[in-house]
Amino acid sequence: MTLTRPTDTARASQTKKRTRIQKEKEQHILNSGLKVFSIYGFRGTTVDQIADKAGMSKPNLLYYYRRKHDLYLAVLNRTLDMWLDPLEEIKVNGDPETEIGRYISRKIEYSRLYPEASRLFIGEILQGAPVLKPVLETRVRELVEAKAKVIKAWIKQGRLSKVDPYHLIFMIWAATQHYADFETQIRAVLPGTAKPDKIFADANTYVKSVLLNGILPRS
Repeated sequence: MTLTRPTDTARASQTKKRTRIQKEKEQHILNSGLKVFSIYGFRGTTVDQIADKAGMSKPNLLYYYRRKHDLYLAVLNRTLDMWLDPLEEIKVNGDPETEIGRYISRKIEYSRLYPEASRLFIGEILQGAPVLKPVLETRVRELVEAKAKVIKAWIKQGRLSKVDPYHLIFMIWAATQHYADFETQIRAVLPGTAKPDKIFADANTYVKSVLLNGILPRS
């Protein structure tokens, strides 16, 4: 996984403007942290494991992230940035089918490209979100509330069927992230030897078809 979202939790960024090399090093550490955290979880992971994965010394890693908690939170926040950006892009003056369809496609693509990020996130949620709960109760809640208002406006305009906007968003999350979190099960159940790219292409087609057909007004 190679994301390039900046993070606010690096020690270097708190003291001075980061150089290009520092930014690249931070992303390398985050990528290494993701790989280790997604396997062992927060409690089972050590800073030494992440440093070893990153190919750097523990003191050097701790220069960028002083605590394991800081690194873990940065990895999770980067995943949230990736997931929330396309939700933020949904505009009330856009076409509902286009806006929601694009959002579903982006989430399916992220499940294909970054399954480790999704699995780490679900692990945090299953533990009761001990680290992410403050973010979920502020930033995520506020964004979902804003997009619920957009969906309600479309419903009032007759451009969507009467659905609960919150549960619609939850259904999109569940349907799209399923293909990352349960990829092994999906490949075991599907007949033949379906290639991953085809699985995700089909998922994009059918998830959009089922959800959009369920919420678009019927003539």
